[in-house]
Amino acid sequence: MRWREIPVEARRYILYHTMVSPLLISWHMLPVYMFMTGYSVLEVGLLFTVVSVASIPATYLVGRFFERCAVRHGLVAIDLLEAAAYFAYGLAYGPVAPVALFTGLILEEVSGVLYPLYQVAERLLYPQDRVEEVLTWHMRLPVLSQLAGFLSLGYIFGHVLTSPRHYRVGFMALGASSVGAAAYLIRALPKMSGGRRLTEELEFRFDREFALILAVESLTTAAWELAPGIVLLNYVINVLGLTLFEAMVVEAMVSLGALAATYIAEKVPREQRFLAISLGYALISAWALVMALSPPFTLVLVAYFTLELGSTLMFPFYRGWLFTKIPEGKASSILASISSYRRLISLFTPGAAGYLAYLSPTLPYLTSLIMFTVAAALFMAIHLWKRTPS
Repeated sequence: MRWREIPVEARRYILYHTMVSPLLISWHMLPVYMFMTGYSVLEVGLLFTVVSVASIPATYLVGRFFERCAVRHGLVAIDLLEAAAYFAYGLAYGPVAPVALFTGLILEEVSGVLYPLYQVAERLLYPQDRVEEVLTWHMRLPVLSQLAGFLSLGYIFGHVLTSPRHYRVGFMALGASSVGAAAYLIRALPKMSGGRRLTEELEFRFDREFALILAVESLTTAAWELAPGIVLLNYVINVLGLTLFEAMVVEAMVSLGALAATYIAEKVPREQRFLAISLGYALISAWALVMALSPPFTLVLVAYFTLELGSTLMFPFYRGWLFTKIPEGKASSILASISSYRRLISLFTPGAAGYLAYLSPTLPYLTSLIMFTVAAALFMAIHLWKRTPS
């Protein structure tokens, strides 16, 4: 699908993600800031767990609320909450630093409660008969933006502005950028009220395939959460002795892997979606295997390229499959319920990941390897089952 063939509102939404993707460097800057101010990987993981516990009850209620209110309001709220979080990180200095860090993390977790609305917006704005093709653009342009942003900002905060004070100023700048992103949403997107309907309504059924979605969500959520960004940052910075810039070079390889996968995914027919998902999880398993072996930096780059190649390859097909099971009228509540389900599973995983990394820097990857391998085998079995004549 060519860019100009995508509906205008969908293009504006993709451009929004393209603009905000570089701001995700905050997810890497914050753990590095905490490392440089005296926190261990175990303490970082435990703090993230405490914050997760404090925020989990709101997820489902927020989804129900935004089923009746404009989705755009929720997207704006995400950016404003994250802006407030960045400003709090910018104030994390001296005796108030622990309070400011905890406040910022709470605000980010509350904004995460609203993340299912991104999927709701995709469900409303993207043409459902070509959703996989649009999602490749949804991945491709933000990846290019993130590639440029992470490398430039990583170099600045890895080799030029490297003190805690510089990081605090950086957080303030990220906060101002998030406010600008919220202003763009107000001007560029429709309200997307909860009452809007598509011409083709689906009937929601909790059938075997939806039960399978919940099983996959539990398996892969645990696998991802046991090898989060803090595990990579701990390995690159505290084990290999490198800087934020080298960590962002790893993220650049992630972006290149995603970019390559978007072109591959365009060539895969929809009827092969389960094969693509299976191959994607197989590549992710290969990443976990390499990282479990405590590789040198060059192999870390190869591993993370492979990770995102697999993750992006399976993403549009998995998301498209999920959308076929969810009617638009129930999108907010069902997607929020799935998000709440994922949060329940990941309640203690940040602390568990920190503890595993404290025992051995690459032990979290070994645990994830087992779970991703099971997911790959599961989708290969579905692919073979779908091909079998009834």
